[in-house]
Amino acid sequence: MDLVLVESPAKAKTINKYLGRGYEVMASYGHVRDLPAKSGSVDPDADFRMLWEVDPKALKRLNDIVRAVKDAGKLILATDPDREGEAISWHVLELLKQRKALHGQPIQRVVFNAITKQAVTEAMRQPRGIDQSLVDAYLARRALDYLVGFTLSPVLWRKLPGARSAGRVQSVALRLVCDRELEIEKFVRREYWSILATLATPRQETFQARLTGADGKKLQRLDIGSGAEAEAFKQALEQAAFTVAAVEAKPVRRHPQPPFTTSTLQQEASRKFGFAPAHTMRVAQRLYEGVDIDGETVGLITYMRTDGVQIANEAIVAARRLIETDYGARYVPSSPRHYETKAKNAQEAHEAIRPTDLGRRPRNAQRFLDADQAKLYELIWLRTMASQMESAELERTTVDITAKVAQRLLELRATGTVIKFDGFLTLYQEGRDEDAEDEESRRLPEMSAGERLGKRSIDVEQHFTEPPPRYSEASLVKRLEELGIGRPSTYASILQVLKDRKYVRLDKRRLHPEDRGRIVVAFLESFFAKYVEYDFTAGLEEQLDLIANSEIPWRQVLRDFWRDFIGAVDETKDLKISQVIDALDALLAPHLFPPRADGSDPRQCPTCGSGRLTLKLSKYGAFIGCSNYPECRYTRPLSLPAEGAADIGTKKLGEDPETGLEVTLRSGRFGPYVQLGESVDGEKPKRASLPKGMTPDEVDLSRALALLRLPREVGRHPEDGEPIRAGIGRFGPYVQHGKTYANLEAGDDVFTIGLNRAVTLIAEKIAKGPRSRRFGTDPGRNLGEHPTKGGPVVAKNGRYGPYVSHAGINATLPRDRTPETVTLDEAVALLDARANRGTPAAPHARPRKSARAAPGAARPGKRNAADRPAGERPAERGSARPAARSKRPAATKKSQRKTTQAAE
Repeated sequence: MDLVLVESPAKAKTINKYLGRGYEVMASYGHVRDLPAKSGSVDPDADFRMLWEVDPKALKRLNDIVRAVKDAGKLILATDPDREGEAISWHVLELLKQRKALHGQPIQRVVFNAITKQAVTEAMRQPRGIDQSLVDAYLARRALDYLVGFTLSPVLWRKLPGARSAGRVQSVALRLVCDRELEIEKFVRREYWSILATLATPRQETFQARLTGADGKKLQRLDIGSGAEAEAFKQALEQAAFTVAAVEAKPVRRHPQPPFTTSTLQQEASRKFGFAPAHTMRVAQRLYEGVDIDGETVGLITYMRTDGVQIANEAIVAARRLIETDYGARYVPSSPRHYETKAKNAQEAHEAIRPTDLGRRPRNAQRFLDADQAKLYELIWLRTMASQMESAELERTTVDITAKVAQRLLELRATGTVIKFDGFLTLYQEGRDEDAEDEESRRLPEMSAGERLGKRSIDVEQHFTEPPPRYSEASLVKRLEELGIGRPSTYASILQVLKDRKYVRLDKRRLHPEDRGRIVVAFLESFFAKYVEYDFTAGLEEQLDLIANSEIPWRQVLRDFWRDFIGAVDETKDLKISQVIDALDALLAPHLFPPRADGSDPRQCPTCGSGRLTLKLSKYGAFIGCSNYPECRYTRPLSLPAEGAADIGTKKLGEDPETGLEVTLRSGRFGPYVQLGESVDGEKPKRASLPKGMTPDEVDLSRALALLRLPREVGRHPEDGEPIRAGIGRFGPYVQHGKTYANLEAGDDVFTIGLNRAVTLIAEKIAKGPRSRRFGTDPGRNLGEHPTKGGPVVAKNGRYGPYVSHAGINATLPRDRTPETVTLDEAVALLDARANRGTPAAPHARPRKSARAAPGAARPGKRNAADRPAGERPAERGSARPAARSKRPAATKKSQRKTTQAAE
């Protein structure tokens, strides 16, 4: 029997059905090992040697794979067709070699772009080996991310209290958000006026025209800058005679957009449905891996991590045939459409994202999908179909009008667009990030040059220029792609890290930088400017692509990067906190000290009047303080709170339609919450705290009622009919079935999560098994047979640290040794020393720092067994006394948390 290895159990289940007998399909559940979150995992001094650590959660699965490989006739690695998929196959193969599980079996790598029987069968006929160039590109990317995180983050912790971490791409994306916020804060609004005339043709058809010129001079948008000027023009137009000067109609063709890439799918799902990129990718993953349709598991879309825009010829043929059937031959272009990517540094070799079978229409697939899956599948289907349809034909009309009054000649213009043939627009129209005037909805009446027009009204309107809009998740992904920063598989994780680190917050679908995020970016721009430059980061991405194409060696890229980077880090070693404060204070001044309405100095201390407000840093983070400290103790947070935002008090949201009780939003000791009714006879009313990430401004009556109704029943489990509930607990939102609780992942919404998604989360939680509270279940690393006593010597990770074990005797490893590095000889020496000292230590024991008495020697205040009177028994403690646990410094856990954050 041949063994086929994939990433996910859903994918394994589907492929197993396609291949049938003669194959066993197993899942690795993603990556089986990674760089441990500690210093030294990548060693620049050893030519960037990388020390990998097997995920403890993956040990059981890995052991199952090892056992299966030993009996397999062939190993087929069928992980995803991108860089990450290649890396997973490589990691598994390397671990199997280390475990000596392979015995000459053929090893094949197969890739397929869609999980359909045809695609899988075809891939099995075209095996290849591991693509080492893709693996090298993965290694370089992983090493770069690790080196930046574990080198730069400690600098932040030392010089910038309150900072979490810095990342190679994450920090550049954060800079984009912060730079846009700075543009908004520096923006100076400018007043301008527009003048709109409502006119009528001789046939009494009305339309609107805008003033565009006066006395031979063109008027630009901002040229009418005051109400007085606007009023003067209005008075002139009220007395004017209007005549059509010219009518120009131009035919325009609008072409369809190409099928979806990863980034365009994330952007469009965000615009149309409000999906976060991480949620979009999770839903797309499920559609790719397959859903159950009439008893058969079918993959509905092709692979969803790609920046290719071309699709297979058979898909083009199917689309054209379906378009002719549904819409007629007029909607089918004379030749098939072929697209080329415009994205900078596009490097994925796969198709665009498309349905695996265009004949499976959204309305037919809907009953097999949850709400979000149905929305995304329909979006992909419509976009793919539209991409092969005929262009839309429009007629854009421009009418120039003269208005003569006394000796003055004023000019107006009316524009409109008429759709002559809708083409692909009958099926699909791309969303927009910003609201804009829709010219296609404005149609002008028939007019000809020389016609006299009647005046219906003249309207003047005041406007103010607007700052550039904050990024939405969709527009930020678009901007990252335009700059060549990141790749299809990274956009969702970049945004998620920024939100998880509290560097940005999402408010009304717009990204707002938090103060800690702005402080980090300001620090990096001041002292590591090169490494948050857009061009530098994009250039590094280009080098990673060259590695994938076998054009440059991956270690050379690391050497060139590390040489300059470590030099920049070394330059900050003597950096004083005062220098950091001065740099940040100057860079963030527009944000920290915005102009006051009365024109007074925004840095003047409101308490003492003579002090100057400046940025301060403490172990708890940054704040604003007075320069006269300690005489003046005025302080405030970095951001000035919006007027009335300090305390929401009690805000009435409305009445609950079921009970008639009033629903209110309130401020409490632990933050804002919603409440149903009031206390009656000492009985507390129902309350619900606002979940993490939700602001009081977002809470309306419907959202408050949804919170108060949690936990809610999602549906009945298809296997046992028991209810599945969704709620919010002390550790965040969850779904529950019986005694199984599964946390919701980023992008899941506790209010809208469907039954299919909930069942998947619960199944994944059960598949991982109960979380062990003890590390003693770790099977450990077999070092070999004991040279004199026989039996295996095993190195393990215990609850309080690593140790070696043999025949019931356990010995703690020194701090410079790990289960992966300790040798058999070293382990035997430690075990012999432990045996000579008496009873064996428990697996979780750590060595005492104080010296111990020699074996058998009496300790002060204690009696040896020999000194105990006959018949006196010791207290019941078991057969062996474990060594006392050593006390760790209080900062240890905090340091470990920071180390983990740096890795991310």
